[in-house]
Amino acid sequence: MNTVRISTATKGHRMIDRADTEASLARVAFAAFLYHPTKHLDEPGWTVDEDIDWALTPLNDLDPTARAVWRERIREVITDPAADRQAFIVDLTALAGRRGGDPTPRG
Repeated sequence: MNTVRISTATKGHRMIDRADTEASLARVAFAAFLYHPTKHLDEPGWTVDEDIDWALTPLNDLDPTARAVWRERIREVITDPAADRQAFIVDLTALAGRRGGDPTPRG
């Protein structure tokens, strides 16, 4: 469920709700758990972009710049077992309440 709070201070961008960041995090974790380098051979037609799109769905209110940054961060967490998942979680959960999904890493 995409729940948002609208603030006049957001300059046209909606606030990201905590439930949405948690939903996205769960989807990223699920996709990362199922990922392996030859998944596209086991599931013809599958691409990692499908999983990234699915993981970003709860965060539809991200501004385009933030969405591009988060798209790459999600790709890294799904495909790289050595990715810094703790920093990713801190940064993703910090999106809640930020206008437009400011992509600046905090962790």
